[in-house]
Amino acid sequence: MSIDVYRTDINKWGWRLAGALFLTITCFAQTDPGVRGGAAGAGGAVSGLSGTLTAVFNQGSSNFQEVEDVGDGLGPRFNSNSCVSCHSQPAVGGTTPANNPQVQFVNSQNTLPSFLSATGPAREARFVKNPDGTPDGGVHALFTIGGRADTPTGCNLTQPNFAAQVAANNIIFRIPTPTFGLGLVEAIQDTVLVQNLAANGGASLGITGRFNRNGNDGTIARFGWKAQNKSLLLFAGEAYNVEMGISNLLFNTERDETPNCSPTAPPNSIFNVGGFVDQAVFDDITNFANFMRLLAPPAPIPDTNQIVQGRNQFVNVGCGRCHTPTLTTGASPVPSLANQTIHPYSDFALHHMGPGLADGVSQGVAGGDEFRSAPLWGVGQRIFFLHDGRTKDLLQVIRDHSSNAGGGFPASEANAVVAAFLRLSVSDQQAVLVFLRSL
Repeated sequence: MSIDVYRTDINKWGWRLAGALFLTITCFAQTDPGVRGGAAGAGGAVSGLSGTLTAVFNQGSSNFQEVEDVGDGLGPRFNSNSCVSCHSQPAVGGTTPANNPQVQFVNSQNTLPSFLSATGPAREARFVKNPDGTPDGGVHALFTIGGRADTPTGCNLTQPNFAAQVAANNIIFRIPTPTFGLGLVEAIQDTVLVQNLAANGGASLGITGRFNRNGNDGTIARFGWKAQNKSLLLFAGEAYNVEMGISNLLFNTERDETPNCSPTAPPNSIFNVGGFVDQAVFDDITNFANFMRLLAPPAPIPDTNQIVQGRNQFVNVGCGRCHTPTLTTGASPVPSLANQTIHPYSDFALHHMGPGLADGVSQGVAGGDEFRSAPLWGVGQRIFFLHDGRTKDLLQVIRDHSSNAGGGFPASEANAVVAAFLRLSVSDQQAVLVFLRSL
């Protein structure tokens, strides 16, 4: 072969390589704009509250921000010591902040598990299976009260062996869900959710969905990553016990009954009958629930042409089939919550997400790969995404919604929608990302 032929082939393949690089750059030129700056647009009460309900909200907000110690019932095992420590981005009531508050609990008796870092998300850990192979799925607290100045004498506890669980691939993680607008979510009638799901399902897109329902009365549960909690009071009571180890009127026994480690008798948090102001009678979990119930939804920023373009494409490709843009609330004893048109961008139903997002944990009727459609209002100011906080990139979040069947799990219900998104022009894909960051 002559030198001229070599030159021709190099030329030819050089152009092909350049073309391939151009196509790659073109296809992936879109980027997540990142956490939106400016005012939080969240953290205040819903508008129109009476003076009494405003006082209830303020009392709940105060309790939500309290730091608990062992004398208050903290522990013996816990993940954090305050609601606001993990629900603070971009304002009180939000989700995990940029700087993980859990690193403060490292001491002579508590090491930092490998899946936590100072700049990573606040997390809770669940073990998928018990040592005998039966399903576990429960939260295993990250820290103990050992090594603290207020640790009772004679209390001896050790952390779980998280390194062994990581090595065995037997551990999954959850990050805190935002609590903005949850009173409005609580006020949506079941019939509205059922009708919405029926209207938005579609065999052509592979979307089905179902609700996680209470096992006794059959009504729709809608709070938590798998919609495992029926009400805000239950959500608050469980979190108080699971995340801080504080027993209460709903979860009234200690999770760890090691002798000498619980100086406050259970339930640690009860009614406060000595108060003279009505709301002072409320116990902590009622105050937490009231705060969440009366929190306003996040406010989006004003529309631009690109935001409108992105919103239209969001609906056109089918994202709105699960992330329903608009719902209405029903009757409520709180006028500010009654008969409201809201924009949570969720159907509050469970959907199969395939093996790529599956965590292997079942809660209620939710299987190991089923998750509630995460409400997208406020997503513009969130830092970490997906149930385990694995990414900060919204474009990656969209791609991770696609997953073929495998490992005993069906294919993701989002596959066709993600494929439609990826077929959009670069301009339209970027507009969708800009729209999401406007919420």
